Amino acid sequence: MKSNLPLTFILITVVIDAMGIGLIMPVMPDLIQEVEGRDLAMAAVWGGVLTTIFAAMQFLFGPTIGSLSDRFGRRPVLLWSLVFMAFDYVLMAVAGTIWLLVIGRLIGGVTAATQSTASAYVADISTPEQKAVNFGRIGAAFGIGFVFGPMLGGVLAEFGTRAPFWAAAFLAGANAVFGYFVLPETVTDKIRRKFEWRRANPLGAFKSIGALPGLKRLMLIQFVYTIAFFVYPGVWAYFGVARFGWGPGMIGLSLGVFGICIALVQGVLMKPILDRIGERKAVILGLSIDVVAFGALGFLTSGWLALALIPLTAMGSIAGPALQGIMSRTASNDQQGELQGLIASIAAVATIIAPLIVTQTFYYFTSETTPFYMPGAPFLVSAFLTAGCVLVFVQTPRPKRKRVT
Repeated sequence: MKSNLPLTFILITVVIDAMGIGLIMPVMPDLIQEVEGRDLAMAAVWGGVLTTIFAAMQFLFGPTIGSLSDRFGRRPVLLWSLVFMAFDYVLMAVAGTIWLLVIGRLIGGVTAATQSTASAYVADISTPEQKAVNFGRIGAAFGIGFVFGPMLGGVLAEFGTRAPFWAAAFLAGANAVFGYFVLPETVTDKIRRKFEWRRANPLGAFKSIGALPGLKRLMLIQFVYTIAFFVYPGVWAYFGVARFGWGPGMIGLSLGVFGICIALVQGVLMKPILDRIGERKAVILGLSIDVVAFGALGFLTSGWLALALIPLTAMGSIAGPALQGIMSRTASNDQQGELQGLIASIAAVATIIAPLIVTQTFYYFTSETTPFYMPGAPFLVSAFLTAGCVLVFVQTPRPKRKRVT
């Protein structure tokens, strides 16, 4: 492309997406307890319910948004997603009851097409050989967002539990204005695909994309791995309070360090790793590292050791972009939006299930009636699931690349 501004906008969009998540994570335990008047264990349960609602909407509407971007273009989908994202954060900033938070998550889930459509945009402007690396850059942008988001959220929490939501709304709105002036359309008549309702739903999209050789098993791995990795956003804030006695500031700092490490791994180390060992071995290496990291976190009792483990944990993040690159290379140009929408739906289904698994596990092992106090139990569940992903992936045949027509 003649200018780097469109890619810059895409990466900023992903950064803001991650910042929006990171901004609110440090205050969610306090916010839910403030609204509901419950203890920490029950706040974690409500946090899981809100996340599940958000993910359910993403699952139902993800392929629709992806298919709309294949038909009408990435630009309108991205810009409108940012506008509604800003509205969602404003609603949550003024919410005084748990039910308004629920409505906010319903709206936010429907319109949260930013990540999948941004990935489709990057696929549009990338050669097949560049896709895994560029998806790694998206991962790095997400990591950068996690650097600034939690840290800023921890600082803003000093001004009240609502301040981070106002900041997230402002960032999303400002980026929508920026995108309006710099983002060109990448969907041309050559690759434009007719919108069909039978493909613009999770089941129809899965049937269409799943027909490509080898993708069904890869999507199963993506699904289970997403459940496992959700242990970080799902219970980290509650885990930090229960295990280490951290406050919002320290939770924000720990997530910020995690984001720095992921940004370095995916933004700097991803290309050399892929050049040296390839996408397939990168998936195996990343998943194996995650098994070790999850297992260690399950038993740690020292906050400083948990912080020291973060660089190793971040190295596991090479698995996601490498797996996504393998899947993207098998799809044709006019299927990229549909594929990314389906990946988003798979992630959404996993995120529907994951909060219930990790928060209920956390609740069981931290409530007053627990027979065995162990806040790190959700991480052991994630270690088990990731180990299963490794076993399935090493037995998965190499998928053939889809011929571009």
